[in-house]
Amino acid sequence: MRFPKGPRVPALRRPHGTRGIHSLRGKLTLANVALLALGIVAATCVSVMGMRYYLLDQIDAEMIKTRESLTSSRITLRQIDSLSVLGFVHERLVPQETDQESAPDSIFAALDSRGEPVGILGFEPTEAQRSLADATGDPRALASDPEPHDITVRGASYRATGTRLADGTYILLASSADPLHKGVGKAVKLDLTIGTLLLALLACLTMFSVRRRMRPLEDMVETSSAIAEGDLTRRVPSSHHPTQEVEQLRLALNSMLHQVESAYRTREHSAAQLRRFVADASHELRTPLSAIRGYLQLYDKGMLSDPAERKRAWERVLAETDRMGRLVDELLTLARLDQQPELRFRNVDVSRLVREAAEDLRVQQPERPVALGADGSLLVRADESGLRQVLGNLLGNVRTHTPADVPVRLGVEREDGVVRLCVADEGPGLCPEDAARIFDRFFRAGGGAGSGLGMAIVQGVVQAHGGEVAVRTAPGEGLAVTVTLPAGSAS
Repeated sequence: MRFPKGPRVPALRRPHGTRGIHSLRGKLTLANVALLALGIVAATCVSVMGMRYYLLDQIDAEMIKTRESLTSSRITLRQIDSLSVLGFVHERLVPQETDQESAPDSIFAALDSRGEPVGILGFEPTEAQRSLADATGDPRALASDPEPHDITVRGASYRATGTRLADGTYILLASSADPLHKGVGKAVKLDLTIGTLLLALLACLTMFSVRRRMRPLEDMVETSSAIAEGDLTRRVPSSHHPTQEVEQLRLALNSMLHQVESAYRTREHSAAQLRRFVADASHELRTPLSAIRGYLQLYDKGMLSDPAERKRAWERVLAETDRMGRLVDELLTLARLDQQPELRFRNVDVSRLVREAAEDLRVQQPERPVALGADGSLLVRADESGLRQVLGNLLGNVRTHTPADVPVRLGVEREDGVVRLCVADEGPGLCPEDAARIFDRFFRAGGGAGSGLGMAIVQGVVQAHGGEVAVRTAPGEGLAVTVTLPAGSAS
């Protein structure tokens, strides 16, 4: 159902072109990727530092073990030269440099008390040994420190330590740390590569997941756009796998939209009723005013010279004045009912009111058959004047719209904690279109007599009591009006 459009407002469109970094989808993806990146960087740093310290500890332990062996043996450099076991030392600790450009894995050097390198087994100090001595500087500080130091020999990184022999000679031991650094570098590259792949995979999965989860929000945008364009019947559809928060938002939004649609329909209906009411009230008041004005003009011009004509004109003026007064009174009654006045509730015998209304009808129309079903006493908590007005308007409709010989039945009963008051006739009845408008103000079926406010007043009074009015009718089957007062009103 579409309603007339109001002032043109910018419609909300699905943001196809705003899916960049500044969209909620982009921000969620960036947040997830950033958190994973921080986790990968932290894990990589911890693992690399642990691996580095572990490998360095192994290198240092081997060097410290060799240094302690030399220190505990308390041998001299001459003894080292004279011992036959120095073949082992020569093979293990004095590497043969075949490539001057490559750095040896380990360096064994002997320094005199002045810190100058000396030969071992008759070999002159090599360039690596001299570079080790230069990089070490004062061998005494190295020998006195229990932990190895980091030094650079010909651009290569080494771990170095030293010891002092019995003859005052210093022995320097250095082990290359380049394999360690290369291994750590490869591990970092591997971690970064795997981390980058994980970040890319997470970004894709997050985009897919967020797009799926954001679909209900996009549906809400589409629904809001359709409603802004005038289609108030649109609602946000339910997704296949909704989250609790989004489903709660969807239900709340649909409930709000239902209230908006109901309010819009009520406003349009009220506006139409007000326009029709003003037009009908103007018409109803214009007719007696025109008649009164006409008779007064005749009197003013002296055209009512005959006393009988003046009497008839005066009676007509009084009749139209009474008609206009009744109309104004009914309008005031409806206005008070619209303002929901405080009624004076007290115990009222409905059966007595029905019997009195039936007697009034018999007096007004003696030839009309009246069936009465209101024996005994039936008390309800109600406003007596209001119930009398309801009965008077219902019977007034019977007198106005049915022949004088048509039977009418009045009854009242208590059932299931409620009180039902029924006024039914066997007149011509109403068609469905007229029955749907029977409670509209100034509506008269077939353009009949009356002001068309009687049934509207009936409905207003009953609703003020918290009850409801039902109509059962069909062409040729008469009209039955049932007034139901709620159980809370009965005592």
